[in-house]
Amino acid sequence: MKPDKTDLIELALTKGVAEVLPNKASVEKLLLQDKRLTIYAGFDPTGPTLHIGHGIQLRKLRHFQDLGHRIIFLIGDFTARIGDPDKKNAREPLTAKQIKTNLKLYKKQASKFIRFSGKNAAVVKFNNDWLGKMKFAEVLSLASNMTVDQMLKRDMFARRMEENKPIYIHEFMYPLMQGYDSVVMDVDGEVGGNDQLFNMLTGRTLMRTLKNKEKFVVTVKLLEDQTGAKMGKTTGNMISLIDTPEDMYGKVMAWTDGMIVSGFELCTDYTLEQTKAIAEELNAGINPRDIKMRLAFEIVRTCVDEKSARRAEESFVATFQKREVHQDIIEIKSNNRTLETILIEENLVSSKTEIRRLAEASAISDFENKKTLSASEVKSVIAPSVYKVGKKIFIRIV
Repeated sequence: MKPDKTDLIELALTKGVAEVLPNKASVEKLLLQDKRLTIYAGFDPTGPTLHIGHGIQLRKLRHFQDLGHRIIFLIGDFTARIGDPDKKNAREPLTAKQIKTNLKLYKKQASKFIRFSGKNAAVVKFNNDWLGKMKFAEVLSLASNMTVDQMLKRDMFARRMEENKPIYIHEFMYPLMQGYDSVVMDVDGEVGGNDQLFNMLTGRTLMRTLKNKEKFVVTVKLLEDQTGAKMGKTTGNMISLIDTPEDMYGKVMAWTDGMIVSGFELCTDYTLEQTKAIAEELNAGINPRDIKMRLAFEIVRTCVDEKSARRAEESFVATFQKREVHQDIIEIKSNNRTLETILIEENLVSSKTEIRRLAEASAISDFENKKTLSASEVKSVIAPSVYKVGKKIFIRIV
């Protein structure tokens, strides 16, 4: 039975949602009206691929698309030149050529989540079409709508001030540019990660000032790793949509058990009721590995297709389960370190002497490539793979 409009609205405003502004009740009332709204999400092509974290926003766009609203997939080919300011330092600017190369796959990858053809097709826009044509006088006029005090309240700027790190004038322009996107496209709502709240609220301010119109904001939760770090391009721990199905599946299986429930909520089409049932299964003592395999399958099925998901699952079972690999594989970023350094710094082996002893006993191997590593190879920078150390330690180097 197809869900009714009320159920779809509840899904849009609840599943994976961090915050609804000005408030859920007012947006719910607006969505219940027989009015076609314009809602968008922006994606800066600062990397050559989207990742499953972007899928969270794209799923949310699809919820509104399923409600019959006009969806805009905005590619920030101008804003990417500056890049959203970082908490620690200013970002390195990208060239127009880098941006053009990066965005090539974006629409094709986004089509896994939202519809670009058929009834109520999503629209693709590029903000260089308006930001790239602004005259300096227009930029100054736009900047006059925000104060320095307002900008300094942004957490990342405040942190840099505390740490006596520089804040460049052009970085103040990023929230203004993103906010101006809303004005030019005359939108009713915006979807984005909760780390984008300041930028989206800037858009609300500009919409009120320049259009005398209210824009609602839906922020979605971020996919975070076991340390609480956002899984994305900046942190380098993302699952890319150009990863092979086998790599996608394996990376999900390397997630900690604590990431399972949020993974189902944010990265699959499971309903809130189904996600709650997953939590209950875990509490009931069902093996987390088996539930995580379900999660990995769903993520690959959504990002690629069902056939690839089954093939990736079969590969994982053949490679790991049938060869009795310990399922709690530790995922570690290489950061150009040697395997020896990783084992010491991650407290997996007590000393270099112990590592040498293990290597001499042929007890350290590149598990995926079925190759025993010599003592000298352990001291070399290693490629991404799964490594076995001793009888019980399995680490995935990414």
